[in-house]
Amino acid sequence: MADTTPPLPDFSSGFSIRDLPDGGKVLGRVDQEEVLLVRTGDAVFAVGPHCTHYHGPLVDGLVVGDTIRCPWHHACFSLATGEAVRAPALDPIPCWRVERIGDLAYVRKRTAEAPGPARPSSSSVPTSIVIVGGGAAGLAAADVLRRERYDGPITMLTADDSPPVDRPNLSKDFLAGTAQEDWIPLRSPDFYSERRIELVLNARVTSLDANQESIHLENGQRHSFGALLIATGAEPIHLDIPGATSAQTCYLRTFSDSRAIVAKAISAKSVVVVGASFIGLEVAASLRARGIGIHVVAPESQPLERVMGPEVGEFIRRLHEEHGVVFHLGSTVRRVDGRVVTLTDGTTLDADFLVLGVGVRPAIDLAEQAGLEVDRGIAVNEYLETSASGVYAAGDVARWPDPHTGDRIRVEHWVVAERQGQTAARNMLGYRERFDAVPFFWSQHYDVTINYVGHAEQWDRIEIEGSLDARDCAVTYMRGERKLAAATMSRDLSSLRAEALMEGQINTAGR
Repeated sequence: MADTTPPLPDFSSGFSIRDLPDGGKVLGRVDQEEVLLVRTGDAVFAVGPHCTHYHGPLVDGLVVGDTIRCPWHHACFSLATGEAVRAPALDPIPCWRVERIGDLAYVRKRTAEAPGPARPSSSSVPTSIVIVGGGAAGLAAADVLRRERYDGPITMLTADDSPPVDRPNLSKDFLAGTAQEDWIPLRSPDFYSERRIELVLNARVTSLDANQESIHLENGQRHSFGALLIATGAEPIHLDIPGATSAQTCYLRTFSDSRAIVAKAISAKSVVVVGASFIGLEVAASLRARGIGIHVVAPESQPLERVMGPEVGEFIRRLHEEHGVVFHLGSTVRRVDGRVVTLTDGTTLDADFLVLGVGVRPAIDLAEQAGLEVDRGIAVNEYLETSASGVYAAGDVARWPDPHTGDRIRVEHWVVAERQGQTAARNMLGYRERFDAVPFFWSQHYDVTINYVGHAEQWDRIEIEGSLDARDCAVTYMRGERKLAAATMSRDLSSLRAEALMEGQINTAGR
């Protein structure tokens, strides 16, 4: 059958901006490259059409001020420079020069990458920076420090045995077998050497002396710092299950953890997932994609009910049941005898192994040892600085004052960790930038993706627009007349608009 798709307009021949409303976007080409033309006010920009995170289509995104946001995972790019100004994207999109002649916009040659900000003055920056932790926050911080042209030594110490990885993929596509192993590292080895970031693996920090500006490692080494970022993340809660051996029980936090589960899954026929958390359910979906029988055991009456409410919880349960997952709710594991798993209600299940996903705890031992203020996490101010001057915390370990809820909160979201790492890095350089991003995460279950913006620990009511069963809806969590959070399915633009509205960036439905 012949391709009936209309050809893309050639922007080098001119495009009438009368056909492009404020906030409008149109996909075209220049030579053989696809280009996205964007209008904001009287300005017209030409940029690359794909997000540099997971290649999301920016034509379906949202224009906010002089930026464009990706519909998939809410990365944000400058329209003027192409810079990735907010995670999860770290790399810029290309830009082209635009020439206006009357009502026509002509897209000319591709521009060189923007040179970036001026190098910070030596009097206002630390002589060296140490980052403890090799996850989302740590890598994002190191990346921004070099983007901001910080020229001092950067040392990243991680207890993991692998460089920073795309952790959300560990329970999603990689575990399901649809993402290759070489896709998982966030950066190539050359990235660290070219940017002079000393990455030390298997490095366990045992003590911090904030007054002496030094840390000590398990192997006896000592590192001094001018500024320190604690990005130690969180650790899985371990369960002591009578009869279960370490070879039978798996946790999922690191790349090694995910690879170990993949290795066991090759010959497995039945797996028990303990915990109906996001991580537990994503593991269930990924292992079902491999054809493995899955039993989910959890004490709740509905999965994710505490986070997303009973209606969404029931939908998620039915979605997994449609794919063959068997739930045992209101129950826990009593003991394991070989392959036999006995539940507290007396049910017995056959399992090759168990995956435990019952939550995590923030890794605050280092902060407690150093005498930093802790509050179910490391307490930080709006600049992400701890109670010790020059010591910052970001990611799953940090509890910060959230301007949107008025509460001090700690969340375990990948994108939040990255954005906090970016903000902490700039504040180390003297920017005094408040962290005020609206929390965002996404969760994938088979062919259904749920985007969630905001933060709602308690709500008065839930408003559902659209249909959960049709997998096309927006679920809003309200306290009084205030919108605390919104979860969406198949409504990416609604999710972006909700985020921008919560930020106060737009006063209407957006563009």
